[in-house]
Amino acid sequence: MTDLRGWTLAEWREAYQHQKTPAELLPRLLDQLAEDDPAWISRLTHDQLDAALSDLAHRLERAGGDRKRLPLYGIPCAVKDNIDVAGFPTTAACPDFAYTPEKDAAAVSRLRAAGAIIIGKTNLDQFATGLVGTRSPYGEVPNSFNPDFVSGGSSSGSASVVARGLVPFSLGTDTAGSGRVPAGLNNIVGLKPTKGAISIEGVVPACRSLDCVSVFALTIGDAGEVFELIRGEEPADPYSRSAPPAFASTPALRRPGPIRRLAIPANPDWFDDARNAAAWDTLLRRWSALDVTLVPMDFTLLFELAALLYEGPWVAERHAAIESFMAEHADGMNPVVRGIIEKAKHFSATDTFNAIYRREALLKAIDHLLSDVDGLLVPTAPITPTRAQVATDPVGVNSLLGTYTNFVNLADMSALAIPAGFRTDGQPFGLTLISGAWRDSDLQQLAVRWLNSHPTTLGATGRPRPKETLPTSADGEATIDVAVVGAHLSGMPLNGQLLEREAECIAETTTTSNYRLYALPGTTPAKPGLRRVAADDGAAIIVEVWRVPAAAFGSFVDLVPPPLGIGNVELADGTWVNGFVCEGYGFEGALDVTHFGGWRAYIESLKQTTA
Repeated sequence: MTDLRGWTLAEWREAYQHQKTPAELLPRLLDQLAEDDPAWISRLTHDQLDAALSDLAHRLERAGGDRKRLPLYGIPCAVKDNIDVAGFPTTAACPDFAYTPEKDAAAVSRLRAAGAIIIGKTNLDQFATGLVGTRSPYGEVPNSFNPDFVSGGSSSGSASVVARGLVPFSLGTDTAGSGRVPAGLNNIVGLKPTKGAISIEGVVPACRSLDCVSVFALTIGDAGEVFELIRGEEPADPYSRSAPPAFASTPALRRPGPIRRLAIPANPDWFDDARNAAAWDTLLRRWSALDVTLVPMDFTLLFELAALLYEGPWVAERHAAIESFMAEHADGMNPVVRGIIEKAKHFSATDTFNAIYRREALLKAIDHLLSDVDGLLVPTAPITPTRAQVATDPVGVNSLLGTYTNFVNLADMSALAIPAGFRTDGQPFGLTLISGAWRDSDLQQLAVRWLNSHPTTLGATGRPRPKETLPTSADGEATIDVAVVGAHLSGMPLNGQLLEREAECIAETTTTSNYRLYALPGTTPAKPGLRRVAADDGAAIIVEVWRVPAAAFGSFVDLVPPPLGIGNVELADGTWVNGFVCEGYGFEGALDVTHFGGWRAYIESLKQTTA
């Protein structure tokens, strides 16, 4: 039987191109998964897989049989069990909390729309509270290299199943480092996106204002591709957002472009972990060959910001997420998790506002501190603890693991955890690249250079790492698909803005029936406004999907005037792409033209009226 473990996205696609089918390969994959693996909380049965394959076949039919419109066609993945997946219970690693969602979380819905098959739900530190991977009644998830060591958490199961090659990618979450620490301890990639870039709709909150959905993968390119497929603003999620049309001019940390200057901790404390200290010294020498300037810097301000997360009133946000459940079921919680969240009772509303004021003051000072660097290079974790060490001091060890992670979301930064080699005892050592919001792609570009210069094996599979690449189109150029609804349609007045950027129209289709179309007042030429509504109150609106070179996308977005913007639009086949949306105030006094079915028909009606 073919061993399917350790395959990247490219290898799964290659198998399907050579006449293999999901119905042939995925049952084999299920059969290769151990029954007693603590990384899983629940998995597909063969009957559930048959239903998922039937759904995939219907999606392919709606896509006209074109697999390119289902970029993750038949590719298996896993999802952390604090993220809703229809057909699976959501437990957040607490059996008393479990419920069965009626629909997928927004990120999962986009995975399915791209053709992915969710194989199962993965274990985690209960309520995503922890960085160790041991705080779950479903079992401790051991390190994928040596079971004496921790896997890291809270996304322990999601990291483990990728590191061992059971699936090519998985979803985790990251509030304080949960998408990075387990990546570093298991020799895989952990993409912690800009906060709000991936919607947290359908995610059991830890700290709702800080939570991120993260991506684990074996390669940078795979993590980046999945990120691009599931990112995007979600109307039902007040914390989701789109990139601004332009970046601020200062500081350097928040400007797009190549990353050439990286701050590193001037005198890192290794907390008696000599092997990690030695690994760090080795990799710093290797970075000098990449034309990157390393700038030693005092991280005191960053550490002070990080302390607010667990030593300040932000812990009350964790309590807010499960307040009613905890009032009735505290005895059913992991005692360490319960003890952390119970600290909320020690903080008042006044404490909260004082902490918010301190955070803003620290952010201002941190911006000044980092004004001359493009990012940060830090150890993913300063220590690699054993499970015995965590059992002896569960809170203290956990706190040390978050030394270089806890400040990132509080500071609205993007981060990418990547493999950096191995310690003398064979355990992985990871590093993390950090920069400002919306610099996710810049971090990936630098990470590709690093891993191509100093490749490691793929996770714990022992397989050699292929040459790293960024997410690309079929011709090798990175692209972004954009749905246009109005004057950018073929032959219409603003279509030249797309043609000038060598964009290509790849499809004419419609949205789902969740939209209404408006002619906005006071604009010449007239501009359309697309508004998402309930399915029974909308209609399918004609759109064109244009494939824009990623390098030209920013300049295209800069041309979009308010109240219009680039958000996300759901197409008839269930896929989501970037598309034109409109701020709510723009609809005041607008003319509803939904009944025309599309902008072109509405414009033609105006010509007939004036003829």
